Amino acid sequence: MVATPIGNLEDITLRALRILKEVDLIAAEDTRHSRILLSAYHIKTPLISLHEHNEKERSAIIVSRIEQGMKVAYISDAGTPCISDPGYHLVNFARENKIRVIPVPGPSALIAALSVCGFPADSFSFCGFLPPKENKRRRFLETIRDEEKTVIFYESPSRIMDTLKDVYDVLGDRQIVVARELTKVFEEIRRGRISDILLQVPVGKAKGEFTVILQGASPAPVSLTDDQIREKLLHLWAESPLSLRDAVADVVRQTGLPRKKIYDMAVKIRPVPHRD
Repeated sequence: MVATPIGNLEDITLRALRILKEVDLIAAEDTRHSRILLSAYHIKTPLISLHEHNEKERSAIIVSRIEQGMKVAYISDAGTPCISDPGYHLVNFARENKIRVIPVPGPSALIAALSVCGFPADSFSFCGFLPPKENKRRRFLETIRDEEKTVIFYESPSRIMDTLKDVYDVLGDRQIVVARELTKVFEEIRRGRISDILLQVPVGKAKGEFTVILQGASPAPVSLTDDQIREKLLHLWAESPLSLRDAVADVVRQTGLPRKKIYDMAVKIRPVPHRD
């Protein structure tokens, strides 16, 4: 499973190029699209199509060829296979037939956008493409209303405006990052409140799929007495040697209370380090 560039052809890895030259067959989501990349690097490996409409049928054919001794690579149109792209049935069928499946990592639109969004990325929730119909989309958004992790999803140019309006209505006017044409000449990465982004996204002229990153929900403040806050801090320090900053950040994350309040209390009660 070979990741390929999401736009800029220079983003392919040396390993990916070697694999695509060495295999006996390349299965591609769209052979016409993939020939552009292969031609740029003078790769003449034979191609066979495998896309969402023929994946089950072609997976059986490809697995039979592997069992006959062929080495096969799979590439989607852009990015990492199986990430909102075909490839799942092929991987599953290969594993059921005891065939080793090897990842050749590389570009991914969601990771590229996440790296420049400025939101917490230690954990996040990726939703793929949201439901295309408004009522199902709004019901889905209701299920992530209280999600505190950064949320990422993809959207098509034809639905981006309707989707952002639904996000605004259901989740409120949060901070959001909208990226399109990543790594390409007309790359755009916009950040702001949803209400601001709605005024900036071109209507009817946008090209390329959008990657949308939504700031997670703010935790509701927890009502705690000062003694309970001190107890939480001391408990953290008893469990592990956290720094003052990390202990404060942990309690703020758990409670939603103001950082200054927690910090002022932590300074007064932090343990004094032992000296031998």
